[in-house]
Amino acid sequence: MTTSMSPTLQLACDLISRPSVTPEDAGCLELLGQRLEKLGFTLEPLNFGEVQNLWARKGNQGPLLCFAGHTDVVPSGPEERWDTPPFQPEIDAEGYLRGRGAADMKGSLAAMITAIEGFLAEHPDHQGSLALLLTSDEEGPAIKGTVKVVEHLEARNEKIDWCLVGEPSSTERLGDVIKNGRRGSLGARLVVKGKQGHVAYPHLAANPIHLAAPALAELTAETWDEGNAFFPATSLQISNINAGTGATNVIPGELEVIFNFRFSTEVTAEQLQERTQALLDRHQLDYQLDWTLSGQPFLTAEGQLVEAAQQAILEVTGKPTQLSTAGGTSDGRFIAPTGAQVVELGPINATIHQVNERVKAEDLNQLSQVYQALITRLLAQ
Repeated sequence: MTTSMSPTLQLACDLISRPSVTPEDAGCLELLGQRLEKLGFTLEPLNFGEVQNLWARKGNQGPLLCFAGHTDVVPSGPEERWDTPPFQPEIDAEGYLRGRGAADMKGSLAAMITAIEGFLAEHPDHQGSLALLLTSDEEGPAIKGTVKVVEHLEARNEKIDWCLVGEPSSTERLGDVIKNGRRGSLGARLVVKGKQGHVAYPHLAANPIHLAAPALAELTAETWDEGNAFFPATSLQISNINAGTGATNVIPGELEVIFNFRFSTEVTAEQLQERTQALLDRHQLDYQLDWTLSGQPFLTAEGQLVEAAQQAILEVTGKPTQLSTAGGTSDGRFIAPTGAQVVELGPINATIHQVNERVKAEDLNQLSQVYQALITRLLAQ
């Protein structure tokens, strides 16, 4: 790391060097807060249990543009498998910034800060307000982070008009994809009850695997909806099946099945639950079914934020972008229900959560320029 490194890369390296594995923050919020306080932001730490969050705002008038992100990262995995230590950031000979969080999402956080610094230097008398919503609980349970901050803001009727989440949305080049929505996530734990017994005397037992198999086959073959112009069709995936004692001569007494729906706006979580339970009932199973709704689907089909993001990318990169709702969930699912327009825009996601996570250093510099161009389009006088 040299003194000629850009401010965005310097800050990204400072953040990566802090091992902020969920729910640890490792001083990242303090570092970011110091930069924001110098710009005139009011800092409001909002900590819930072991999770640290920060709401930082500059200005009291609308409209409010908020940048949202997380300082926590996933575990590095076996460090000996990394070419460079995961929490020792390094720019390699090919121009990649390496380190855990480079793409997801400390690079985006650094770009947000330097973009805001650049914008305020050029437009000190801008209209509206700027804010950052930062958490250390996005990669983990995500129950004491953004969702709690949003509840806090809603309780005092503080509304976000536009929210840019810095998740790594790009696929092949910076800015080629903007996420303007996400599918909902509905998880289930199904326990089918049978009767344990000896495999040689199946008439004295009831094998829950055999009993459940036709129902599971029907569940996986079901068409839940056809999707729409913005979302693919709803899908169900079984991720875990567990039964048995480990012995080869024992019929199990219970079968546990874990499955998940990723669903579009064409169907509700309640409808999926009702249809699943009706299907299981048709097969006359003795079962217990527990649901976990991780997030509702959301969509920002059009509006000022989508347009500003598209134009900012075109201005900086010279290339168009496409809208997408693919991928997993993000903290945008907690912000969109308040009525905010929400998009996700960040660096290339090819190495996120992997060993040797990396991002092109120049992409982070360009990302800062894109963010600044977006702020300018929305808030410049």
